[in-house]
Amino acid sequence: MSDRCEHEPLLRLLFSGAPASGLRRLLDSHATAQAAIAAGARDWASHGLAAPACNAIRTPDAAALRNAADWLQAPGHHLLGWRDADYPPLLRRIGSPPAMLFVAGDPARLWRPAVAIVGSRTATAGGCANAGQFARQLANAGFCIASGLAAGIDAAAHSATLEAGGVTVAVLGTGPDIAYPTRHQTLLERIAATGAVVSEHPPGTGPLRQHFPSRNRILAGLSLGTLVIEAALRSGALITARQAADAGREVFALPGSIHNPMARGCHHLIREGAALVESAQEVIDVLSPSVLELARALRGELDSVPIQPLAALPAPHQDNANYNRLWPALGHDPTGMDELEERTGLTVAELSAMLLTLELEGRVVAEHGRYCRIGG
Repeated sequence: MSDRCEHEPLLRLLFSGAPASGLRRLLDSHATAQAAIAAGARDWASHGLAAPACNAIRTPDAAALRNAADWLQAPGHHLLGWRDADYPPLLRRIGSPPAMLFVAGDPARLWRPAVAIVGSRTATAGGCANAGQFARQLANAGFCIASGLAAGIDAAAHSATLEAGGVTVAVLGTGPDIAYPTRHQTLLERIAATGAVVSEHPPGTGPLRQHFPSRNRILAGLSLGTLVIEAALRSGALITARQAADAGREVFALPGSIHNPMARGCHHLIREGAALVESAQEVIDVLSPSVLELARALRGELDSVPIQPLAALPAPHQDNANYNRLWPALGHDPTGMDELEERTGLTVAELSAMLLTLELEGRVVAEHGRYCRIGG
């Protein structure tokens, strides 16, 4: 999570209305958001910020800043800036990543290998049943299930994952505190309690039509693959699938009856090259190499972090100082992320990547956000 002293400058930049690309360039050029603010209007303009945005940084909307800051004071509420170590690595790789993310829940969930399950808001009963079945089986295989909290397929996927005790992430086109549709408020709270709710929009932002297509790029960007269950030819799910393909991610589609208009979008995707799947195992088989590649990449990032090594311990990856901190902090009783942070002094990002590697190697088991060793 961003340090609280960083919240105000990050919020000032966000509320300027500057495009994410300009804000990312500005943040990349300065050590902190506060330093970016202090650089002044000439520097802001050199990074592509227009005059109205520069004026808004100088004289921010005090009420908007206060409302967002108040939301961030609550436990489990986070603001991840572009340069934050906890910013999800897969999302960095898309063409237009958000400069900031509001997160309700555990930011570490955004590091887990995820499958986006999307589809029609007016799905058939059979489509919702398929979404639930695939979500349960993928969650039981260790995948996080990401979706958009919408009616129909999204809600079925989220709910089934929660019932299976799995991890699910909701990516919103509203603020992180507003469910759309409103009847999903309880579902939103359940997801935040064990997974994460994510939005690039500040708290209090209502449902605006133009926000949902851009929301879909985040959903696709957080996921290794996108599975479309049911979708009409004109459907937001097809936007998510296209953005997943543009980001180099896998796209899967379930075939359906030729008489079902909700299957035509899936058939279109299959004709365009999406993988036709009939079981969750087919998705798992395709994505397994990507999961291992992600784990190796994250481990490589951690190996480059200069930390004074501890004494060698009888643990995996003995040559890595970070693992030498983590392994003795893990026991045979489940331990939560907060306690592991306190025991090791490592960040959520570092812990999440190492725990994922150890889980894939069969040395650690994760249940309900708590981790314990397997074996010695």
